[in-house]
Amino acid sequence: MGSHADAHADRARQVGQWVARQGYHLLTGAGGGVMAAVSEAFVAVPDRPGLALGVVPSLPGRPGTPLPGYPNPWVELPIRAQLDSGGPAGDEPGSRNHVNVLTSTVVILLPGGTGTASEARLALRYGRPCVAYLRSAAEIPELPHGIPIEADFGRVAAYVTRHAGPAPAPTRAGGGRRPA
Repeated sequence: MGSHADAHADRARQVGQWVARQGYHLLTGAGGGVMAAVSEAFVAVPDRPGLALGVVPSLPGRPGTPLPGYPNPWVELPIRAQLDSGGPAGDEPGSRNHVNVLTSTVVILLPGGTGTASEARLALRYGRPCVAYLRSAAEIPELPHGIPIEADFGRVAAYVTRHAGPAPAPTRAGGGRRPA
């Protein structure tokens, strides 16, 4: 989870590649910025068992009609939601952020704005393990207390592994893996 505008490419690539190599699925909000950068890095890993999933927001009043720019080109399985709220309204009932957080086994936060902060609040509300890969809390204004902040990716990876465990072996139908 992270900025829809700024890719934070170095960190996003690191997360995407690592998640793919671990055998997990990747779930994002299907947009640009961090979501696109992490998805692009994920799908570039050869022979990965996981899929790049994206929860796609709808145009207001037009359920199932994606917002312009959604899903990004690297989403392999778009999940079309009737939900259209985001940004400052990201933890209100009409936001797809609930789906993003509740579907994730572990939430990894990268730099972002109010929408990313709302996903952090939802992770706390729903008891989902959540770690922020940040240089400082200032990279997500309004980041709630209780979310661990790690500047070292090795510590982020250890957190995810500790809370998600190893990815299950792929099945013939491609199921059985958990999204990170």
